[in-house]
Amino acid sequence: MPINIPNNLPAKQRLEKENIFVMSERKAIHQDIRALEVAVLNLMPNKIDTETQLMRLLSNTPLQINITLLTTASYESKNTSREHLLQFYQTWDKVKDRKFDGLIVTGAPIEQLPWEEVEYWEELKNILDWSRTNVWSCFFICWGAQAALHHFYGVEKYNLPQKKFGVFLHDKLKRDSFLMRGFDDKFQVPVSRHTEMRKEDIDQVKELDVLSDSPESGLYIVRDESTRRLYVFNHSEYEADSLKKEYVRDLDKNLPIKMPENYFPDSDPEKEPVLSWRAHSNLLYNNWLNYYVYQSTPFDINQID
Repeated sequence: MPINIPNNLPAKQRLEKENIFVMSERKAIHQDIRALEVAVLNLMPNKIDTETQLMRLLSNTPLQINITLLTTASYESKNTSREHLLQFYQTWDKVKDRKFDGLIVTGAPIEQLPWEEVEYWEELKNILDWSRTNVWSCFFICWGAQAALHHFYGVEKYNLPQKKFGVFLHDKLKRDSFLMRGFDDKFQVPVSRHTEMRKEDIDQVKELDVLSDSPESGLYIVRDESTRRLYVFNHSEYEADSLKKEYVRDLDKNLPIKMPENYFPDSDPEKEPVLSWRAHSNLLYNNWLNYYVYQSTPFDINQID
């Protein structure tokens, strides 16, 4: 089954060219089924790229999903047109009376800023508090995961001596976890972070479990089973060229950046990178939607509390 997204969202045309099944709003309303309601708080500067990446993964499931795209009211993106935001996005204050089966909060390129210096920090804290009673399961990505862990449990982040950047081998630690069902024992994940959270701090919080990490890049997936919250520090949603774009961008800005590790064939940036994480990415989002959302969310969405 497809995801239901606005008829003229730019991601729709691109995904259809990839033979990914998306459904128009017009067709979806004629299906007699309780679609899942999933909100995406997109904090990334280039919102079109991020929404396409996430829609691709959310569409690879037998479930019908209605997507609500959210942006911040206290900060307006400078890298996405105002017209796009007005046409496809809502601010949280417009949906705060609704219930959602799932909420995805993306990363943001602000991880080295202290929490209180983030322009929309107070708004984000309000959204996180609202999610306790209005969202069944949350999926936090990269800086979004760090921000949520800090807000809910007081876990701190640490600056890395240099950006952790590349594609790294990760381990499946919890074999009995529904989220990790079907995962290989080791699998590749793209990483792009200036900061980290540490396992010794996570271990101090009794509600949290580490489901996956990497000897090279640290924590990957942390879970709070009691609240159905997932904290995913790395970028399984990335496309094959996402790290390449970041690398070229930083080079063009004369920023200190090393070539992403384990990424370009023969460590040659003139060669096109190989996509080696798509199967794991699809499985991660499928398992979240199936086991953490669909299998347990109330049929009457208004019973979420």
